Amino acid sequence: MLSLTLALALATAAPEAPTPATRAANAASVAGLDFADTQDFDFAARGFVATLADPVIRAADGSIVRDLRDEAQFTGPAPATVNPSLWRNATLLARHGLFKVTEGIWQIRGFDLSNMTIVAGRTGWIVIDPLTTAEAAAAVMALVRQHLGDRPVVAMLYTHSHADHFGGGRGVVDAAAVKAGRVAVYAPAGFLEHAVSENVIAGNAMARRADYMFGNLLARGPAGLVSAGIGPVRAGGTIGLIAPTVEIAADGPVIIDGVSIDIQLTPGTEAPAEMNLYFPAQRAVLMAENVNASLHNVLTPRGALVRDAKGWADYLTAALRRFGPVSDVMLTSHYWPRWGQAVVADTIGRQRDAYKFIHDQSVRLMNAGLTGPEIAETLTLPPVLARAWFNRPNYGSVKFNARAVYQRYMGFFDGNPVSLDPLPRADEARRVVAAMGGAAKVRGLAAAARKAGDERWAARLLAWAVFADPQDSASRTALAGAYEQLGWRAETAPWRDFYLSGAQELRSGIKASPPSNASLDLARALTPDQLFDSLAVRLVPERAGGASIVLRFVFPELKASQLVTIANGVLIHESGVDAPAQVTLTLTKDALLALLARRTSAAELLGKGQLQIAGDPSVAARFATLFEVPPRDFPLVTPPLATP
Repeated sequence: MLSLTLALALATAAPEAPTPATRAANAASVAGLDFADTQDFDFAARGFVATLADPVIRAADGSIVRDLRDEAQFTGPAPATVNPSLWRNATLLARHGLFKVTEGIWQIRGFDLSNMTIVAGRTGWIVIDPLTTAEAAAAVMALVRQHLGDRPVVAMLYTHSHADHFGGGRGVVDAAAVKAGRVAVYAPAGFLEHAVSENVIAGNAMARRADYMFGNLLARGPAGLVSAGIGPVRAGGTIGLIAPTVEIAADGPVIIDGVSIDIQLTPGTEAPAEMNLYFPAQRAVLMAENVNASLHNVLTPRGALVRDAKGWADYLTAALRRFGPVSDVMLTSHYWPRWGQAVVADTIGRQRDAYKFIHDQSVRLMNAGLTGPEIAETLTLPPVLARAWFNRPNYGSVKFNARAVYQRYMGFFDGNPVSLDPLPRADEARRVVAAMGGAAKVRGLAAAARKAGDERWAARLLAWAVFADPQDSASRTALAGAYEQLGWRAETAPWRDFYLSGAQELRSGIKASPPSNASLDLARALTPDQLFDSLAVRLVPERAGGASIVLRFVFPELKASQLVTIANGVLIHESGVDAPAQVTLTLTKDALLALLARRTSAAELLGKGQLQIAGDPSVAARFATLFEVPPRDFPLVTPPLATP
C-alpha cells in the first residue's frame, strides 16, 4: 500500500515523453521492413458489408461493453509513443464490421479480441467462435441478421478452448434451444475439460497478469492501450459457456446443415483442444488460432502451461500438405483473411518455419549450455522469416518464445548452483542496494544508464531500489520512466501493456481490476474433482491445525460423491469412495457453488431443504473456515503484500 507521504509525492507525476534514444530504437527495430506493402490493408478491408450504426454496445445496466468510436484514433503515422510496427497492427485491427469472405462465408471483425465466422447452411446460420461476451455477440448477430437475413442459428462451433472463442455463446443461441436439440454445438475432443480447467488452479494469478498483458487498466490511446496485438481490445460483458453437444474426436468430414466441413484436430498446439476447418465447396480453410497475422506465444505472459512449439509446427506441416494446394482463401480466428492459393500456402509455410526455427535453435543452443535468457538474447529469425509481417512480434515474440522452449524442456533452474536456493526478491534487493552504496548511488547509476539509452539495465537497477524500499518515491518515479520508455519501444503489444501497467502501478499505486464478468456457466461446468482441486489450493494449513477432518459430499443429481480429508496441511479428495466420514453433506453441486461464492448460507439451504447434514455439523462449520480468498489486486512491480 502507498503511504500518504508517498501518494502525495507521486500525485502530480505524469508519464515521460519519448526520449531520443527511444525514437532511435523504434526506427532501428523496423529498419528493413516494407511499410509500402499494403497487402494486409487490402485484405483487412476486402468484402466490407457494414458496421453498427450505433457504435456503442451496452450491457443491460447501461454500462459500455465496447465503444467503437475509440478506433478512429488509430490512423496515420505512428506517434512517438508507439513502435511503428505495433501502430501498423493497431490501425489494421481498428477496422470493424461485417465482411464477406467468399460465397456463403462472412466474418465479424474488430469488435473483440477474436473474430466470429458466419457460414450459410441449408436452413440457417452456422456460427463459428461466438466472441468473448454475450453482449458483444448479440450486437453483432443483430448486424448479421440486418444485412444477411433473419435466419435461425442452427449450429455453433468452437474452434478451441479459450474463452474469447466460446464466451459469447449465449448472445448467439438460446441455451434452452441447445438443450432441446434444436441447435447443435460442436467442439474438438477435450474442449470442455480444458475450457474450464485452464484457470482453475492458477486462475487468480493468471487473471491479475492478464490485466497487465491486455492493458485492462490502461486508458485507450497512443500513450496507453493501442492494441492487444491479436485484436483491438477485449469486449466487456458477460463470459459464459454453453457446453458442446457434439464432440469431434477424429479427423475427417462432417456435414452440418448441408455444409461439408473437413476437420483437422490439432490438440496441444495454440490450445490444448483445437481444430482447423476446411470448406471444400468454397476452397476455404479456417486455421483457428494456429496461424495468425503475428507471431503467437509459446508461453503467454499471463501464465499458462508451456505450449509445444514443435508439435505446433508439425500440425502446420500436415495442414499445409492437406489444405495448402486446395485453398483459395484462409480465415483465422483473429486478424483478417488471406486470399490466393500461393499466399495461403506461403503464410502457413513461413509461419510454420518460424515456430520450428525457434524450437530447433533454442534446443540447439540449450544443448550447447546456454540458458533461457542467453538463448533469447542470441536468437533471431532468418530475414526471410523475420521480414514477413505475419511473423512480426506484435503479439508473441522470439525472445519470450525461446525462453519458453527452454522452460518446457529444462524448467526454471538454469543449472548454476547459485540458482538452487535464491534469495526472495525483496531480501536480495536490500542486500544488492546496500552493497552498491545505497539507493542514491543506485539511482545515479540508473540515471547514467538512462542517459545512454540503456533502459533495460536502468530498469533492473531501479527495480532493486524499489523492492528494497517500496516507499522510495524517487526510485519509483525513475523506474516508472524507464518502463514507459521500454513500453514506447515495444513492438509486442503484451510487452508494451506490461511496461505501461507497471509504470502506472509505480506512479499511482495499485489500480483495482475490473470486476469479474464470468457467468455461473464456467463454475457449473467444473467436475466435482475440479471443484475440490480449486479448494485445495486455497487451504490455509495454519487454520487446519494438527487434527484431521473427514467429510463426504453427496451430489444426488450427479449420482456422485466425494470423500474429502484434510490432514497434514493438505486436502485430499476421492471420488466414490465408501469410507467413514465425520459428517456427510447432501446437496446439489450448484448449491455448493452458491455456498462457496457466499451467495447463500448453510442455514438458508437447510431451511429450504436443499442441504442435509448427517453426523457432526461442527466439522462442516470448521471446514468452511479453513480457506482463504486470494487477493485479486496484488502488486506486480512492487513487493507482494506478504513479503518473505
